[in-house]
Amino acid sequence: MGMTMTQKILARSAGLESVEAGQLIEGRLDLVLGNDITTPVAITEFNKAGLSSVFDRDRIAIVLDHSTPCKDIKSAQLCAACRDFAKAHQITHFYDVGRMGVEHALLPEQGLTAPGEVIIGADSHTCTYGALGAFSTGVGSTDMAAGMATGMAWFKVPSAIKVNLTGRLNKYVSGKDVVLHLIGMIGVDGALYQSLEFCGDGVAALEMDDRFTICNMAIEAGAKNGIFPVDAKTEEYLNGRVDRPWTAFEADPDAIYTREVTIDLDTLRPTVALPHLPGNTKTVDEAAGMPVQQVVIGSCTNGRLKDLREAAAILRGKKVADGVRCIVIPATQQIYLDAMAEGLIADFIQAGAAVSTPTCGPCLGGHMGVLSDNEWAVSTTNRNFVGRMGPTNSMIILASPAVAAATALTGVITDPATV
Repeated sequence: MGMTMTQKILARSAGLESVEAGQLIEGRLDLVLGNDITTPVAITEFNKAGLSSVFDRDRIAIVLDHSTPCKDIKSAQLCAACRDFAKAHQITHFYDVGRMGVEHALLPEQGLTAPGEVIIGADSHTCTYGALGAFSTGVGSTDMAAGMATGMAWFKVPSAIKVNLTGRLNKYVSGKDVVLHLIGMIGVDGALYQSLEFCGDGVAALEMDDRFTICNMAIEAGAKNGIFPVDAKTEEYLNGRVDRPWTAFEADPDAIYTREVTIDLDTLRPTVALPHLPGNTKTVDEAAGMPVQQVVIGSCTNGRLKDLREAAAILRGKKVADGVRCIVIPATQQIYLDAMAEGLIADFIQAGAAVSTPTCGPCLGGHMGVLSDNEWAVSTTNRNFVGRMGPTNSMIILASPAVAAATALTGVITDPATV
């Protein structure tokens, strides 16, 4: 019986010749990730279990990104707990203020994720690294604690949905539009505990940043993980970042899928998700004219350099509309430096936007842009649940950087091709 990409990776991790959907396995981990919100809980469980050492200090990453630089006493205490643990166990990949970034942009940038690897993270958007042909998935803090101690984790092997991508994206259409379209098509539980496996001739037309965005939001369709095949663009991204051996896996021709979906990239329009679900999608044409008070461009979904370039190209030489707050958050320090070198930061500031240090910021209602009562925001983040970015009566519309930037100029949902 043939296997999917994900199943092949999990089989190797478990030391088995083959696995099948629904099978329970114990797999070896290549990386365990936590952040300033989830790691303190894992530390508590680690200590409660009487554990005294980690399995490999080089294969644990702790990133302080959710509420850092610390916004209040509680967040400062959580970060302090992470610092103490990282120091006590000499964690190699510990990222604090000044060298940190939004975790799911930072880890690939630093070469900590590679094809064929098995990665767990105490954050639901750990599925981002599937863009590199890895199996990566979010877990709870207790699983993170066990992973840090043993380097192992239990998995139920997921079945898979095959997503065929054809054609190529038009101007002002990006990976964010692809994944919002997909979630709108299959629903927020359409891939529940399944692997979303992307393939087809359209894959080659997608930049790596688009693939990261698509895999990042696989969880918003309920997926266990999202994964792309390794190609020339993947190898180009890995070159100079990853110096250890890695293995690219391909699905067998007779791999079994529960469903096949085809998306014609040629026909996609800029797409938004209205409150309060990522699956509540409309094209920009259908949502045009809805007023907003805030625009957020950043996060682990859309804070990469390509995203900033797209937004800056639209804002350059123009002004953010009166009554609109536009907040731009580069996802890592390196992205910030690259954006500065290209003049993008100047473009944002001259347009009237606020530019933040790398942080998750308002995405989870942390800081750097929390909404007030009855306010609406367009955001390039990944979730628009009730109360996600402020009071329960505030509203979030998910969009691409291009749509977000165009909206910042007009104060209403706007097709970027019209500004």
